[in-house]
Amino acid sequence: MIWQTARFSIDLTLPKVMGIVNATPDSFSDGGRHGSSGSALRHCEQLLQDGADILDIGGESTRPGSPAVSLEDELARVLPLVRDAVTLGVPLSVDTYKPEVMQAVLDLGADIVNDIWALRQPGAAAVVAAHPRCGVCLMHMHRDPQTMQMAPMAGDVVTEVLSFLELSALDLQALGVEKARIVMDPGIGFGKTVEQNFELLAKQAVLKSAGYPLLAGWSRKSSLGAVTGLDVNHRMVPSVAAAVLAVERGASIVRVHDVRETVAALAVWMAMQRVD
Repeated sequence: MIWQTARFSIDLTLPKVMGIVNATPDSFSDGGRHGSSGSALRHCEQLLQDGADILDIGGESTRPGSPAVSLEDELARVLPLVRDAVTLGVPLSVDTYKPEVMQAVLDLGADIVNDIWALRQPGAAAVVAAHPRCGVCLMHMHRDPQTMQMAPMAGDVVTEVLSFLELSALDLQALGVEKARIVMDPGIGFGKTVEQNFELLAKQAVLKSAGYPLLAGWSRKSSLGAVTGLDVNHRMVPSVAAAVLAVERGASIVRVHDVRETVAALAVWMAMQRVD
Protein backbone atom coordinates (compact mmCIF):
# COMPACT_ATOMS: atom_id res chain seq x y z
CA MET A 1 0.00 0.00 0.00
CA ILE A 2 1.28 3.46 -0.93
CA TRP A 3 0.51 6.72 0.87
CA GLN A 4 0.69 9.44 -1.75
CA THR A 5 2.00 12.75 -0.38
CA ALA A 6 3.19 15.99 -1.94
CA ARG A 7 6.80 14.95 -2.59
CA PHE A 8 6.90 11.30 -1.57
CA SER A 9 5.06 8.07 -2.34
CA ILE A 10 5.44 6.34 1.02
CA ASP A 11 5.58 2.55 0.84
CA LEU A 12 3.59 1.19 3.79
CA THR A 13 4.53 -2.44 3.23
CA LEU A 14 6.59 -2.06 6.40
CA PRO A 15 5.38 0.10 9.31
CA LYS A 16 6.57 3.70 9.39
CA VAL A 17 7.52 5.73 12.46
CA MET A 18 6.34 9.34 12.59
CA GLY A 19 8.39 11.44 14.99
CA ILE A 20 6.58 14.15 16.95
CA VAL A 21 8.00 17.68 16.88
CA ASN A 22 6.08 19.98 19.21
CA ALA A 23 6.94 23.64 18.54
CA THR A 24 4.74 24.63 21.49
CA PRO A 25 5.24 25.87 25.05
CA ASP A 26 2.44 23.75 26.52
CA SER A 27 2.14 20.29 24.94
CA PHE A 28 1.29 17.64 27.50
CA SER A 29 4.59 15.76 27.24
CA ASP A 30 7.40 17.94 25.92
CA GLY A 31 5.94 21.44 25.82
CA GLY A 32 8.57 24.16 25.80
CA ARG A 33 11.53 21.89 25.06
CA HIS A 34 11.66 22.83 21.40
CA GLY A 35 10.12 26.29 21.48
CA SER A 36 12.67 28.01 19.25
CA SER A 37 12.94 27.08 15.58
CA GLY A 38 16.63 26.27 16.02
CA SER A 39 15.98 23.91 18.91
CA ALA A 40 13.07 22.31 17.07
CA LEU A 41 15.16 21.80 13.93
CA ARG A 42 17.89 20.09 15.97
CA HIS A 43 15.18 17.87 17.42
CA CYS A 44 14.02 17.02 13.87
CA GLU A 45 17.57 16.05 12.96
CA GLN A 46 17.89 13.90 16.09
CA LEU A 47 14.63 12.10 15.34
CA LEU A 48 15.88 11.30 11.84
CA GLN A 49 19.13 10.01 13.28
CA ASP A 50 17.05 7.85 15.63
CA GLY A 51 15.23 6.33 12.65
CA ALA A 52 12.09 8.39 12.05
CA ASP A 53 10.54 7.92 8.62
CA ILE A 54 8.24 10.96 8.81
CA LEU A 55 8.33 14.16 10.87
CA ASP A 56 5.13 15.67 12.29
CA ILE A 57 5.35 19.33 13.30
CA GLY A 58 2.71 20.93 15.50
CA GLY A 59 2.31 24.50 16.71
CA GLU A 60 -0.74 24.11 18.96
CA SER A 61 -1.22 21.80 21.91
CA THR A 62 -4.31 19.58 21.73
CA ARG A 63 -4.04 18.10 25.21
CA PRO A 64 -7.36 17.95 27.10
CA GLY A 65 -8.34 21.42 28.28
CA SER A 66 -5.74 23.22 26.20
CA PRO A 67 -6.70 26.72 25.02
CA ALA A 68 -6.89 27.50 21.33
CA VAL A 69 -3.92 29.29 19.78
CA SER A 70 -4.35 32.29 17.51
CA LEU A 71 -3.60 31.95 13.81
CA GLU A 72 -0.77 34.46 14.11
CA ASP A 73 0.91 32.59 16.96
CA GLU A 74 0.63 29.22 15.23
CA LEU A 75 2.09 30.58 12.00
CA ALA A 76 4.95 32.20 13.92
CA ARG A 77 5.77 28.88 15.60
CA VAL A 78 5.41 26.64 12.58
CA LEU A 79 6.51 28.44 9.43
CA PRO A 80 10.20 29.03 10.27
CA LEU A 81 10.58 25.37 11.25
CA VAL A 82 8.76 24.05 8.19
CA ARG A 83 10.87 26.27 5.94
CA ASP A 84 14.01 24.56 7.29
CA ALA A 85 12.62 21.05 7.79
CA VAL A 86 11.51 20.63 4.18
CA THR A 87 15.21 20.47 3.29
CA LEU A 88 15.80 17.35 5.40
CA GLY A 89 14.76 14.92 2.67
CA VAL A 90 11.92 13.11 4.45
CA PRO A 91 8.12 13.42 4.36
CA LEU A 92 7.03 16.38 6.44
CA SER A 93 3.62 16.43 8.14
CA VAL A 94 2.07 19.44 9.86
CA ASP A 95 -0.45 18.91 12.65
CA THR A 96 -3.01 21.70 12.24
CA TYR A 97 -6.74 22.26 11.78
CA LYS A 98 -6.54 25.84 10.49
CA PRO A 99 -6.92 26.13 6.71
CA GLU A 100 -4.66 29.17 6.62
CA VAL A 101 -1.85 27.20 8.25
CA MET A 102 -2.47 24.27 5.91
CA GLN A 103 -2.16 26.52 2.87
CA ALA A 104 0.97 28.23 4.18
CA VAL A 105 2.85 25.03 4.98
CA LEU A 106 1.84 23.35 1.73
CA ASP A 107 3.12 26.42 -0.11
CA LEU A 108 6.45 25.91 1.66
CA GLY A 109 6.62 22.28 0.50
CA ALA A 110 5.14 20.29 3.39
CA ASP A 111 3.86 16.86 2.35
CA ILE A 112 1.02 15.96 4.72
CA VAL A 113 -1.80 17.69 6.57
CA ASN A 114 -2.52 15.93 9.86
CA ASP A 115 -5.84 17.27 11.15
CA ILE A 116 -7.45 16.37 14.47
CA TRP A 117 -10.71 17.88 13.15
CA ALA A 118 -10.66 15.70 9.98
CA LEU A 119 -11.00 18.83 7.81
CA ARG A 120 -14.28 19.88 9.44
CA GLN A 121 -13.19 23.49 9.89
CA PRO A 122 -14.58 25.76 7.13
CA GLY A 123 -12.20 25.90 4.19
CA ALA A 124 -9.90 23.10 5.35
CA ALA A 125 -11.13 20.42 2.94
CA ALA A 126 -10.93 22.90 0.06
CA VAL A 127 -7.25 23.57 0.78
CA VAL A 128 -6.40 19.87 0.67
CA ALA A 129 -8.58 19.25 -2.38
CA ALA A 130 -6.93 22.10 -4.27
CA HIS A 131 -3.48 20.56 -3.80
CA PRO A 132 -2.67 17.97 -6.48
CA ARG A 133 -0.83 15.44 -4.30
CA CYS A 134 -0.56 16.25 -0.57
CA GLY A 135 -1.30 13.48 1.88
CA VAL A 136 -3.88 13.89 4.63
CA CYS A 137 -4.55 12.18 7.94
CA LEU A 138 -8.17 12.32 9.09
CA MET A 139 -8.60 11.86 12.84
CA HIS A 140 -11.68 11.17 14.93
CA MET A 141 -12.22 13.55 17.82
CA HIS A 142 -15.27 13.71 20.10
CA ARG A 143 -16.18 17.34 20.93
CA ASP A 144 -13.05 19.58 21.05
CA PRO A 145 -9.78 19.75 23.03
CA GLN A 146 -11.29 22.10 25.60
CA THR A 147 -14.24 19.80 26.46
CA MET A 148 -13.51 16.35 25.04
CA GLN A 149 -12.66 14.67 28.34
CA MET A 150 -15.42 16.39 30.31
CA ALA A 151 -18.04 14.26 28.56
CA PRO A 152 -16.38 11.36 26.70
CA MET A 153 -18.14 9.33 24.05
CA ALA A 154 -20.97 6.95 24.84
CA GLY A 155 -22.13 3.91 22.92
CA ASP A 156 -20.28 1.66 20.48
CA VAL A 157 -16.96 3.46 20.05
CA VAL A 158 -15.62 1.25 17.25
CA THR A 159 -18.73 1.56 15.09
CA GLU A 160 -18.99 5.31 15.61
CA VAL A 161 -15.33 5.99 14.90
CA LEU A 162 -15.37 3.80 11.80
CA SER A 163 -18.52 5.45 10.46
CA PHE A 164 -17.15 8.95 11.03
CA LEU A 165 -13.81 8.23 9.38
CA GLU A 166 -15.37 6.46 6.39
CA LEU A 167 -17.78 9.33 5.76
CA SER A 168 -14.99 11.90 6.16
CA ALA A 169 -12.85 10.04 3.63
CA LEU A 170 -15.72 9.69 1.16
CA ASP A 171 -16.56 13.39 1.47
CA LEU A 172 -12.94 14.25 0.68
CA GLN A 173 -12.85 11.91 -2.30
CA ALA A 174 -16.02 13.58 -3.61
CA LEU A 175 -13.95 16.77 -3.80
CA GLY A 176 -11.44 15.00 -6.04
CA VAL A 177 -8.87 13.77 -3.52
CA GLU A 178 -7.55 10.33 -4.46
CA LYS A 179 -8.02 7.55 -1.91
CA ALA A 180 -4.27 6.88 -1.96
CA ARG A 181 -3.71 10.27 -0.30
CA ILE A 182 -5.83 9.46 2.77
CA VAL A 183 -4.83 7.89 6.10
CA MET A 184 -7.15 7.40 9.09
CA ASP A 185 -6.44 7.95 12.79
CA PRO A 186 -8.97 6.70 15.41
CA GLY A 187 -7.93 9.51 17.77
CA ILE A 188 -6.72 7.71 20.88
CA GLY A 189 -7.45 9.92 23.88
CA PHE A 190 -9.55 12.45 22.02
CA GLY A 191 -12.84 12.27 23.88
CA LYS A 192 -12.69 8.57 24.71
CA THR A 193 -12.54 6.72 28.01
CA VAL A 194 -9.61 4.49 28.92
CA GLU A 195 -11.70 1.43 28.14
CA GLN A 196 -12.77 2.84 24.77
CA ASN A 197 -9.19 3.57 23.79
CA PHE A 198 -8.16 -0.02 24.48
CA GLU A 199 -11.24 -1.31 22.68
CA LEU A 200 -10.14 0.64 19.60
CA LEU A 201 -6.75 -1.03 19.86
CA ALA A 202 -8.17 -4.51 20.42
CA LYS A 203 -10.59 -4.15 17.50
CA GLN A 204 -8.30 -2.21 15.20
CA ALA A 205 -8.87 -4.79 12.45
CA VAL A 206 -12.44 -3.51 12.16
CA LEU A 207 -11.14 -0.02 11.43
CA LYS A 208 -8.63 -1.37 8.94
CA SER A 209 -11.43 -3.13 7.07
CA ALA A 210 -12.41 0.28 5.65
CA GLY A 211 -9.45 -0.06 3.28
CA TYR A 212 -7.34 2.91 4.35
CA PRO A 213 -3.96 2.89 6.11
CA LEU A 214 -4.20 3.49 9.85
CA LEU A 215 -2.11 5.84 11.96
CA ALA A 216 -1.93 5.06 15.68
CA GLY A 217 -1.02 7.72 18.21
CA TRP A 218 -0.58 6.15 21.63
CA SER A 219 2.64 7.85 22.66
CA ARG A 220 2.64 8.86 26.35
CA LYS A 221 -1.17 9.11 26.41
CA SER A 222 -3.03 9.29 29.71
CA SER A 223 -4.66 5.89 29.12
CA LEU A 224 -1.21 4.34 29.40
CA GLY A 225 -0.76 6.16 32.70
CA ALA A 226 -4.14 4.92 33.88
CA VAL A 227 -3.19 1.25 33.47
CA THR A 228 0.45 1.53 34.60
CA GLY A 229 0.37 4.24 37.25
CA LEU A 230 3.23 6.04 35.49
CA ASP A 231 3.32 9.80 34.99
CA VAL A 232 3.82 11.30 31.55
CA ASN A 233 7.60 11.50 31.90
CA HIS A 234 7.92 7.75 32.55
CA ARG A 235 5.67 6.26 29.85
CA MET A 236 8.26 5.34 27.25
CA VAL A 237 8.00 1.58 27.81
CA PRO A 238 4.19 1.38 27.68
CA SER A 239 4.22 3.75 24.69
CA VAL A 240 6.55 1.43 22.79
CA ALA A 241 4.45 -1.58 23.78
CA ALA A 242 1.30 0.13 22.52
CA ALA A 243 3.01 1.05 19.23
CA VAL A 244 4.04 -2.56 18.62
CA LEU A 245 0.56 -3.83 19.50
CA ALA A 246 -0.96 -1.28 17.11
CA VAL A 247 1.34 -2.37 14.28
CA GLU A 248 0.61 -6.04 15.03
CA ARG A 249 -3.08 -5.22 14.63
CA GLY A 250 -2.58 -3.51 11.30
CA ALA A 251 -1.46 0.09 11.87
CA SER A 252 0.79 1.32 9.07
CA ILE A 253 2.15 4.40 10.88
CA VAL A 254 2.83 5.02 14.56
CA ARG A 255 3.18 8.60 15.78
CA VAL A 256 5.66 8.66 18.67
CA HIS A 257 7.89 10.76 20.87
CA ASP A 258 10.40 7.97 21.57
CA VAL A 259 11.57 7.23 18.05
CA ARG A 260 14.78 5.31 18.73
CA GLU A 261 13.12 2.91 21.17
CA THR A 262 10.09 2.38 18.92
CA VAL A 263 12.27 1.69 15.88
CA ALA A 264 14.24 -0.87 17.88
CA ALA A 265 11.11 -2.62 19.13
CA LEU A 266 9.63 -2.76 15.64
CA ALA A 267 12.88 -4.25 14.32
CA VAL A 268 12.34 -7.18 16.70
CA TRP A 269 8.71 -7.51 15.59
CA MET A 270 9.70 -7.43 11.91
CA ALA A 271 12.39 -10.07 12.46
CA MET A 272 9.71 -12.37 13.86
CA GLN A 273 7.46 -11.63 10.88
CA ARG A 274 10.19 -12.69 8.46
CA VAL A 275 10.51 -16.06 10.22
CA ASP A 276 6.74 -16.60 10.08
